[in-house]
Amino acid sequence: MNRSILRIVACLALSGLPALFAVQAQPAAAAGLPDFTGIVERNAPAVVHVEAKYTGANDRRRGMMPGPGQADDPQAELFRRFFGMPMMPSPQEQQRTSLGSGFIISGDGYILTNNHVVEGADKVSVRLQDRRTLTAKVVGTDPTYDIALLKVDAGSKLPAVSIGDSRALKPGQWVLAIGSPFGFDYTVTQGIVSAVGRNLGQRDQPYTSFIQTDVPINRGNSGGPLFNLDGAVVGVNSQIYSNTGDYLGVSFSIPIDVAMNAVQQIKTKGYVSRGMLGVMVQPVDDDMVKAFKLDNGVGAAVAAVTPGSGAEKAGVQPGDIILAYNGHVLQQAADLPPLVGMTKPGTTVPMEILRNGKKQTLQVTISEAERDKSAAGVGGSGTSSPRTGSAALGLTVQPLDNDTRDQLGLKKGQGVVIGEITGPVAAQAGLRAGDVILMVNQKRIGTVDEFKEATKDMKPGSTALLLVRRGEQSSFIGLTIPDGK
Repeated sequence: MNRSILRIVACLALSGLPALFAVQAQPAAAAGLPDFTGIVERNAPAVVHVEAKYTGANDRRRGMMPGPGQADDPQAELFRRFFGMPMMPSPQEQQRTSLGSGFIISGDGYILTNNHVVEGADKVSVRLQDRRTLTAKVVGTDPTYDIALLKVDAGSKLPAVSIGDSRALKPGQWVLAIGSPFGFDYTVTQGIVSAVGRNLGQRDQPYTSFIQTDVPINRGNSGGPLFNLDGAVVGVNSQIYSNTGDYLGVSFSIPIDVAMNAVQQIKTKGYVSRGMLGVMVQPVDDDMVKAFKLDNGVGAAVAAVTPGSGAEKAGVQPGDIILAYNGHVLQQAADLPPLVGMTKPGTTVPMEILRNGKKQTLQVTISEAERDKSAAGVGGSGTSSPRTGSAALGLTVQPLDNDTRDQLGLKKGQGVVIGEITGPVAAQAGLRAGDVILMVNQKRIGTVDEFKEATKDMKPGSTALLLVRRGEQSSFIGLTIPDGK
């Protein structure tokens, strides 16, 4: 008898349990694990291998190389797309091919995959399980949700997947992926849901709350389906968290309800529209909790309100803490954009806010977000005098000229501009000359005298919470005066 088994038997015997029972109990525990064979047999025919060919002229793929603005951002570098580069591409190749996955969502040939799998491709083709290769037409894409809708003409009805409900997913549930990692098509991997509602940051799909799993997926799995134990698709495999580009135990999928919403809009309108609230939000950090005398850091802090937006018309103000949106409680600021984005423009929704320690509910009408809008920073410096300063905070301020105010979209009497950084407190907080201060501890600032009045009683150990505007971005920054201890 194997020595390791003998040790188990001996230990169990000492504990008073029958050894034979312990040895026989192991297969019984294994029998309780799910059997995925039925799911694979039913759904594999609806999974396709995607090939996108590039001549170079239209090669705008996002993926293995960092995109604009990412090269100097280690956090953004970790979030690498994977769409399946050829195993050993030749440097002399004039034509390149990227490999990915997809799945048939209707028998008439509509196929869902990731936008980054086919973006900028000159030709897209799909290979079915019966080894037929069909040319695919890109019906439409949405880079923000990273969704692409393809269409093939197979001459007959194709097998299609069943669409599940990603909103019903819970951490700990089993899930299954089928795809083409490194070109090995119809590879099956399994794992569990690690988390739901995962936001990867404002720079990477802020409108998507991802499903996080530990399902092993690699380059080439992108665009493939994620199934639940009922054999229904609950997600589109999209990203991995890795510093190598390969699987390290953390994978992300786009919820199928988000993907199918995009599909329906692409079919009917040719593009995807998203709701817009008209606010800029940030996390409720420790400085805000202290300055606003909050119990905790849940919710989303409003840093700026867009003039003429539904938020402004509803009475939302900078400094408000959004606690709930349309019945959904916000645990963090990142929870808000996906909820707003999925709201149909023109819809009026209730929004619970906290203002000056009191809760109230506002009715906000959601407008339509502009497509492919890129924010441009607008610098500004004030006039030379008069000016005042705060030695404790380490900065001086001066009036904001009308031209700069107009460029920033501010109203008359809003804001003062930082003239100089004179001390370590402001410098360590990252403030710069030219930044515009709009509020100090929730008090609106429009003149240097108002700034002086708001900061005159600052003492060692106290915190001043500033609402700062830089270009088109507004954020709360806390400045704590050292207590000298």
